[in-house]
Amino acid sequence: MPTSSERKTTFLQTVRRVTALTLPYFRSDQKWKARAMLAGVILLNLGSVFMLVQLNEWYRVFYDALQNRNLTVFWQQIFKFSWLALIFIIISVYKFYVTQIIQLRWRVWLTDHYLARWLAHKAFYRLELSRFTPGAEGAPDNPDQRIQEDLNLFTNYTVTLSMGMFNALVTLVSFVGILWTLSGSLDFGVPAFLGGGQWHIGGYMVWAAVLYCAVGSVITHYIGRPQVRLNFQQQLLEANFRHHMVRVREYSEAIALDGGETVERRQLDLGFAAVMRNYFTLIKSQKNLTWFSSFFGQAAVIFPMIVASPRYFSGAIQLGQLMQINSAFGRVQDSLSWLVDNYMSIAVWKATTDRLAGFEESLTQQSTDNTQLVTSASPDTLDARGLDVALPGGRMLLAGTDLHVAAGDSVLVHGPSGSGKSSLFRSLAGIWPHARGQVAIPADTMFIPQRPYFPDGRLRDALAYPQPADSYGDDALRQALRDALLPQLADQLDRQDAWSQKLSGGEQQRLAIARVLLKKPAWVLADEATSALDEDAEATLYARLVAQVTKAKGAIISIAHRSTLGAHHQRRWDLRPNAEGATAAYRIEASGTDAPDAQGRYRLTAT
Repeated sequence: MPTSSERKTTFLQTVRRVTALTLPYFRSDQKWKARAMLAGVILLNLGSVFMLVQLNEWYRVFYDALQNRNLTVFWQQIFKFSWLALIFIIISVYKFYVTQIIQLRWRVWLTDHYLARWLAHKAFYRLELSRFTPGAEGAPDNPDQRIQEDLNLFTNYTVTLSMGMFNALVTLVSFVGILWTLSGSLDFGVPAFLGGGQWHIGGYMVWAAVLYCAVGSVITHYIGRPQVRLNFQQQLLEANFRHHMVRVREYSEAIALDGGETVERRQLDLGFAAVMRNYFTLIKSQKNLTWFSSFFGQAAVIFPMIVASPRYFSGAIQLGQLMQINSAFGRVQDSLSWLVDNYMSIAVWKATTDRLAGFEESLTQQSTDNTQLVTSASPDTLDARGLDVALPGGRMLLAGTDLHVAAGDSVLVHGPSGSGKSSLFRSLAGIWPHARGQVAIPADTMFIPQRPYFPDGRLRDALAYPQPADSYGDDALRQALRDALLPQLADQLDRQDAWSQKLSGGEQQRLAIARVLLKKPAWVLADEATSALDEDAEATLYARLVAQVTKAKGAIISIAHRSTLGAHHQRRWDLRPNAEGATAAYRIEASGTDAPDAQGRYRLTAT
């Protein structure tokens, strides 16, 4: 869904957005290198225009030598052209090189800048949530594409187009005077019914170039205007098509078991058809623009000759001056036609800028911590005061909830699906943006989410995540795997793999518990951490988790549907539905006993 920054914008809004995206780099800690390279590119552009001026004068002398059959001057000009061409080539090569280095350094800085902002303050998590908030603004699609692809396009087109426009302006200033001088004046008689006499148009070829290019620019903008919207839409549709294929990869086993290939193929076909429809519309728009730009470019080859021919055939100028006029007119015409020649690139650049502006706006919105949820560290208790938990759409699940868990406690959270158990879990973790109240939680706390994350790479890195693998010895890593009932992996610490796809659901949950057993936190909050395990494995692992937190004088809080987990917890929080019309949909009712039975298990009283 397009953000407010991605809708139709004015020229001044676009300038402000480009400035906002550009200035931070040139004011950063790399500003002196960036400014020095920018100054270098500007000087090289000035040098290339100076060489074009020299070559323009060379045209006059060389072609006059041909017309006069002057062999000596001919060879002198051949020699002069050689060193002029050599200097021009050197300047062109280094202009390209330094321009690319600026673009590369700028992209590196912007990528680092946006990765830092995306991953700070849980913004990446909040951005994903905002996409599913009804009526939410500022929810960009595919932030990965914006960082990886759009930053590359933006830096490339911004540097290329800005330097191209600067070169065009300098060329125009340099050659318009030359063309004015060479043009002379165009004299023609005025009909008697208009008053008679003579009209004198000084520098008439300059006016001809301005008129020619003005007409061309207006027509180009009229024909090419839809390309900004079409390019923006093309990037969006391409990203969505790619994202759907990534999801097929991610859920390949579930799709295969469900026999969902036909459905996925149908959805992919629909997505690709949308890509192709928009692309075909874009091609037709580009075809129309190419018709005109090709005609415009070819006409520009002969147009200066036609305009200058009266003075040549009247003997006012020689062949050398005619060729010099033709060259100068071409430079002026190229400069004035910069918009015509670069319209397609500008359309892509404008669409990219709009997408990045929307991403920037969303990051700014989502990078602010939830001030309504005040979190703090406590030494040995978990406390929540006046905790409200809502869904992204605004529906209140829990209101004014007070919770207290002391060291040595073990609490089972139970309730129907959709009652807010996982939202409560995220609120206690301090990451849920739709919660308010006060939460104090011990610093030595680990969370086990429903879907644990394991980075691709070595098993030791997946097990130690997010700490470096060398923070733990091999013996500790192997023992944690054995304790989590994964002895078959104990000798594969350096094996490289995509563990989230390689391991079954149950093995992933065991690996997540192995991570906890390795790091030995005092407090553990688990959300359906053993839902994919059999009861015997669940009992064994929970006994070890409870033993660990008890030894560390901490506590464990578990969300689960299975009643068998009640044997491992002293207390129980049941989420019960409230009467219709209540402030919140659910309330928490606590129950339980602190006395274990003869087998060391805890009995829960009914509520």
